[in-house]
Amino acid sequence: MTYDRKHPYTKGNLTIDNLSQALFIVNRHAKTAPNPKFLYKLKHESLKKLIEEGKAKKVGLHFSENPRNSKQQSDVLVECGHYTFHIPPTKSDFAELPHLGKLDGSVRNPKTSISLSQAKNVLQTYTGITDMEQPPSNPRKNRPYQKPIFKKLGERYT
Repeated sequence: MTYDRKHPYTKGNLTIDNLSQALFIVNRHAKTAPNPKFLYKLKHESLKKLIEEGKAKKVGLHFSENPRNSKQQSDVLVECGHYTFHIPPTKSDFAELPHLGKLDGSVRNPKTSISLSQAKNVLQTYTGITDMEQPPSNPRKNRPYQKPIFKKLGERYT
């Protein structure tokens, strides 16, 4: 995928290859990000839009590698270009899609070498989602330091 800083991506030159490579990079970084919420949202919305446009298709259901609170959980396998991704299933997916069983560890996505910022730019251009600002985690950290006031025994704090 080529990227030119002077000519950012437009809706016209977003190919399935460009989008699938950007999805791969965003997904890979989301797995190790300190706050992956935005990256996963970007991935999910992009895949949803690709499926609606017919550029990606749901293949089937896989058992999840890391189920949350249950012993067994399924994810939807989505094929986009030469890449495959997993997304959470909807109720209709269980009725419509075949269950493929356990995830095959030998199948891998092809390597790609673009930066996370380029990948986010591609997917944000495609979906129209903008980066969410992080709310401050602890409001006490943002207050300026105030010296403690010590009074003699019996004096009031007024």
